[in-house]
Amino acid sequence: MEPIRRVAYETVLRACGFGSLAIFCVMIGLSFEPRAAFQAGGFLTTLMTGVLIFKAREALTKNYRKTEMWLYLPKEQRPPEAYAQWASSTVLRETYLTFARWTAAISIVMWALAVLFAFAGR
Repeated sequence: MEPIRRVAYETVLRACGFGSLAIFCVMIGLSFEPRAAFQAGGFLTTLMTGVLIFKAREALTKNYRKTEMWLYLPKEQRPPEAYAQWASSTVLRETYLTFARWTAAISIVMWALAVLFAFAGR
């Protein structure tokens, strides 16, 4: 089960990394106005949290052979076919929800910073 967790973590981390890079680019584009930058970052990070929660829900019913995680998992470390659907969906759901929790926390921080900049008058 541990190799499945590692590969699931790596694939979700990479996807979140690309999403975070896009959010960072938007925030840099708005860096002339910090309040707007953090509002956009907070909104987009909240959106990423929603997508991760949706993917966690979708992981329960998605065919394990069509997941990116399954493609990256070495053949000798793949679980038996009777067990693979349950193992893949459970691990992917858990991983997506872990990343959703982290992005939700980051979103809260960004929204708080946006509120602070609004009170500061910037």
